[in-house]
Amino acid sequence: MRRSDRQITDLAEIEFILSSASFCHLSMVDDGKPYVVPMNFGYADGVLYLHSAPQGRKIDVLRKNPRVCFSIVHKHELVTGKKACSWSAKYASVVGTGKAEIVSDRDGKEIGLTILMGQYSEEEFDFSKEKLDGMVVIRVEIDTLMGKSSETGKG
Repeated sequence: MRRSDRQITDLAEIEFILSSASFCHLSMVDDGKPYVVPMNFGYADGVLYLHSAPQGRKIDVLRKNPRVCFSIVHKHELVTGKKACSWSAKYASVVGTGKAEIVSDRDGKEIGLTILMGQYSEEEFDFSKEKLDGMVVIRVEIDTLMGKSSETGKG
């Protein structure tokens, strides 16, 4: 990382960002070309959980190549300046890589959706058989994580 003074090395701070953010960008490679989609997600114990329709480009790409990269921004605030090059931003972010797996069993889907919904709400939810059968859950086992903040130590 070029700006090592902005690197977050504390795993607890990185996990705070992962558990507090509300969306991620999931990047894949589709026939040698980059492909990225913004998604809601849930995080727990070194795993990202995402949900999707059972068909579409994202699912087709993941079946061919399950290696992914993701970017998550917890907070972002534009800092304006008097000149163009004096503008900046306050932020805390995490970038990681991992291997995506499409979860097909109902129990696995329910676990993933419970974690995903827990990212946004403290309510408990029930998931109908019909809803579970009509979607897939994507489980990303995280390989690497790198955190960065404009205010390191204040994530």
